[in-house]
Amino acid sequence: MARVFLGGLLALGWCGQSYAQSLMPDKAPVQNWSFNGPLGHFDLAAVQRGYGVFAGVCAACHSLKDVHFADMAQTGLTLDEVIALAASWKVPVVAGSERLRKGLPDDAFPNPYTTPEAARAANNGVVPPDLSRIGVLYPGGPDRIFALLTGYDTGPKQAGGQGAAPPGFANRYAIAHRTAMPPPLHQDAVVNADGTPATVEQEAKDVTTFLAWVSAPHADSKRRLGVGVALYLCFLAILLVILKRRIWSHVAK
Repeated sequence: MARVFLGGLLALGWCGQSYAQSLMPDKAPVQNWSFNGPLGHFDLAAVQRGYGVFAGVCAACHSLKDVHFADMAQTGLTLDEVIALAASWKVPVVAGSERLRKGLPDDAFPNPYTTPEAARAANNGVVPPDLSRIGVLYPGGPDRIFALLTGYDTGPKQAGGQGAAPPGFANRYAIAHRTAMPPPLHQDAVVNADGTPATVEQEAKDVTTFLAWVSAPHADSKRRLGVGVALYLCFLAILLVILKRRIWSHVAK
């Protein structure tokens, strides 16, 4: 009897482990991002294109509450371009208000919904996450963001009807391989000012680069500072070695 009981416990444990593993998203393929590594840098042209994807597609559901329009100056925009960009957005007169005005450079990117309840009502009970820090907080980082955006199952669409899958959309890079977000990107969803073809893959790369930059907008300046400090320390070390040899050169061995 004890053996049967022990066998049942082992079987339950194995089934539980198998079920937990089935809920894990697939590992995202590694991408060659320009901003990877200690000597990496952000492709500002891709960041600007990614902003276009965010503004034209993602901003309908997602917010960037920690990012201000003035921050876009770091992408290579002039002051006049930043002012024009801010003015193209409508922001609440006061937080939570439905009265809107043109944006100013000091304003943060507005939330598309005035309340969490409004967000749930528009998204089947789900509140779309803020994307301000998703590049560093999302498990798997930029690789998984890109994989999620391009990993939708092109077969069955949203669940519904007889014998349908659980609610949501099939995506092997989402938890339990299902996500509440419908495929957001489509061919030619945006028009790139530099003429870059707006394929789904290109849009995904650009918006992922933008979100990575948004999550760490000062990363390039920190890398440059780090390289400068490293070169200075190397130069200082060489001077110290030369000075040591000169001071002790007259001492007999």
